[in-house]
Amino acid sequence: MKYVVVLMDGAADRPLSSLQQKTPLQAAHKPAIDRLARQSSLGMVYTIPKDMAPGSDTANLSVLGYNPQQYHTGRSPLEAVSMGIDLGASDVAFRCNLVTLSEGPYAQRMMVDHSAGEITTPEAKKLIQAVAAKLGTSHIQFYPGVGYRHLMVWENGPLQFSLTPPHDILSKPIGAYLPQGGQAANLRAMMEKSIQVLENHPLNLKRAKQGKRAANAIWIWGQGKKPRLPSFYQKYGLSGSVISAVDLIKGIGICAGLQSVEVKGATGNLQTNFRGKAEAAIAELEHRDFVYIHIEAPDECGHQGDTGGKVKAVEEIDQKIVAPLWDYLKSSGQDFKMMVLADHPTPISVRTHTADAVPFLIFSSREVKNNPLAVYDEFWPQKNGVTVDQGYKLLDLFVER
Repeated sequence: MKYVVVLMDGAADRPLSSLQQKTPLQAAHKPAIDRLARQSSLGMVYTIPKDMAPGSDTANLSVLGYNPQQYHTGRSPLEAVSMGIDLGASDVAFRCNLVTLSEGPYAQRMMVDHSAGEITTPEAKKLIQAVAAKLGTSHIQFYPGVGYRHLMVWENGPLQFSLTPPHDILSKPIGAYLPQGGQAANLRAMMEKSIQVLENHPLNLKRAKQGKRAANAIWIWGQGKKPRLPSFYQKYGLSGSVISAVDLIKGIGICAGLQSVEVKGATGNLQTNFRGKAEAAIAELEHRDFVYIHIEAPDECGHQGDTGGKVKAVEEIDQKIVAPLWDYLKSSGQDFKMMVLADHPTPISVRTHTADAVPFLIFSSREVKNNPLAVYDEFWPQKNGVTVDQGYKLLDLFVER
C-alpha cells in the first residue's frame, strides 16, 4: 500500500463577496480533486488544539500524527533542524522575518508586509548577513533561510517571551505587539536597530527604485527549544518522505525520521515549481511507502489578501500535483490511499490563520466510494462527512494497520 498526503497550506477560507459568496476552494476549477471527492470519504478535522495558537507548526504536527500538546516546543527549532543548525539543550531559536514597516517613529509604524514583498532568497541572504554583522554577538547569531524566513539563535537564552507573528498584525501599528516579558527589551532593541541597518542598504534602495517593497526591518517571534519526535516509521511502520519549500515542514519531517526532498524551483509562494513537487513525489513512491507533499502557496496568498492568487494556487495544485499523482498511482497496479486537505484556514478577510476545522478527503483504492454529488470545499464535508475533533488522530484513519 502506498500513501500520499497533499497538504494545501491555508487553503480553507470563508465566502467572499468578490467571488459571489464562494470560497476560493469553491471558485477554483479543480476537476482532479473533485473527482477524488466523489470516490472518497470526506469530513472535517480540527488540527489546532483549543488551547494553542493556530499555526502551520501546530497544524502539520497534527496532520502527521503527533499531538501538538505533547510534542510542540516552538516553531523556530523545527526550522533550525531543517537548516542544519545544531541547537544545544539550552539554546533558544527564534524566527526572524524580514518585513516591511511604514515610516515614522518605531512604535507607531505599521506592519505593511510580513514577507517584504516576497523577497527572494539571494536578496534576503545579503540583508540577513548585514544584520548579523551589526547585531550578532558571541551569544546571538543569525542564519539565512528561504525567502523572508530566517532564524536567530540565542545561546543559553531566555524562553519566556510574549511574541506575535507578523502576519497576525498586518496593517496595524506594531507598538502594542512588540516583545513582552523577561529580557524583551533586548529583542525590542535589536528589532529597532535593524532599521538602521536595512533601511538604506543598497539592496533595499535598488528594490525601491524597482517599485518593490523594502525589507526595512526584522521581526522576531516563534521562540522554542530543540524538539524530539518519535520516529514516524516506529509509529506507523512506513518509510516516508516530505516534500516542501519551507524549513518548518522540512524540520518536522526530519525530526520524525522522514526524508526531506529538495525540489529545484520550490519557493513557498505562487511561483513555486508545482509540477516538480509531483515529479519528486512520484520518484519517492518508487522506493518509499509514504509521501507528504506540502504546498505553501495558498497560505501566502491568504496573508497577502490575494483572492485571485489563492484561487489560482488551488487550480495549480489540482492540475500539476493531484492530477499527475492520481494518474501515476492508478497506473502503478498497487493499492494506494490519497488524502487531500488544508492544515488550517487562512481567510482572505482576516489575512491570518484561524483554528476552524478544515475539510479532508481520503481515497482508498481498496474501498472506492460513490458520492456523485460530493465536492471538496468547506461545506459539503461538514454536512455529509465525519468530524475528527483531535487532528493528530486523523492519520490513524488514513493509515491501515
